[in-house]
Amino acid sequence: MATESTTVRKRPGMAAKSVRDMVLSLIAVMLAGFGIYLFIPHSGGNGVRAVSWQDSVPSARRAAPYPLLAPAGDPKGWTATSVRYDGEHDHTWSLGFIDDKGQYAAVQQATGPLADVVKNATVDAVKQSAVTTVDGVAWTHYQGSRYRALVRQTPQGTSVVFGTESFARLADFVALLRSS
Repeated sequence: MATESTTVRKRPGMAAKSVRDMVLSLIAVMLAGFGIYLFIPHSGGNGVRAVSWQDSVPSARRAAPYPLLAPAGDPKGWTATSVRYDGEHDHTWSLGFIDDKGQYAAVQQATGPLADVVKNATVDAVKQSAVTTVDGVAWTHYQGSRYRALVRQTPQGTSVVFGTESFARLADFVALLRSS
């Protein structure tokens, strides 16, 4: 019985050619991906998804045990980004907006203890000595690491207007809010 012997000879530069081929393939795949990215439509703008909030207000007002605050209409320069009423957890009402400069402002109201409502809205805001009066109503300043807030407590519940805006701009936002 004869045995065959096979010798495999490597050509010089074969390993370098394989690496070069892999790099060229990678470049081709990346160029194709970039081309696809350029031609597929994107959302554009600032990535903010507007929500419809006006239809939520009447039902939330009927359910809330406090005078529910919301703008009388679409506030000029503001885009609504979130709206929610939770009747099971302290009757919490939340309505958030982004302005045309990308700053956030929201109103949150609830019947829970003041400290809990403020913490839920602002995470870590601490009461300040300053007070801002809007339409004859005093709002206490709170400052946190992420948000500042104007807070008002009534026997029916706590209202927190908070966001990344300045206190003056938050006061402007409060001025837009109506309870009916």
